[in-house]
Amino acid sequence: MTEIRELLLRRIRDVADYPEPGVMFKDITPLLADPAAFTALTDALAEIAERTGATKVVGLEARGFILGAPVAVRAGLGFIPVRKAGKLPGATLAQAYDLEYGSAEIEVHAEDLTAGDRVLIVDDVLATGGTAEASVQLIRRAGAEVAGLAVLMELGFLSGRARLEPALSGAPLEALLTV
Repeated sequence: MTEIRELLLRRIRDVADYPEPGVMFKDITPLLADPAAFTALTDALAEIAERTGATKVVGLEARGFILGAPVAVRAGLGFIPVRKAGKLPGATLAQAYDLEYGSAEIEVHAEDLTAGDRVLIVDDVLATGGTAEASVQLIRRAGAEVAGLAVLMELGFLSGRARLEPALSGAPLEALLTV
């Protein structure tokens, strides 16, 4: 796993002062452009899906779609997008959550998750944990079980893990990298 971590880290680019002054943005587009790194990432996340006994993968808009869909394919599972409010046609379940300045809402198609599903949530970054926590609540409201949460990178200094662990109720939270 150390080799994979090093490969992934080498392909993540720091962009200073983006999207605003004082922020060091972690750009994963070089990782996605490198077939070896993207394959290693997909394999590592698919192994987590298999280990947790997931039956479906949920990807959080938008980079969670890029990571979660190939993980679902690799693991032989279905993929469910969790989108920003108003982006899905048909009947949806919605979950509101608070942001630092304001609030947001995410949605999932109501029929895509059932009581027999064990769901692995996949995203690129765990920051403050607000979106991930809302997705946990949304999955449970749909009647499914949360098998775990897997991210490429955890920004440890933002304490998202401390916020999420109570909501996960013992389901694993796995970050391939912590920065």
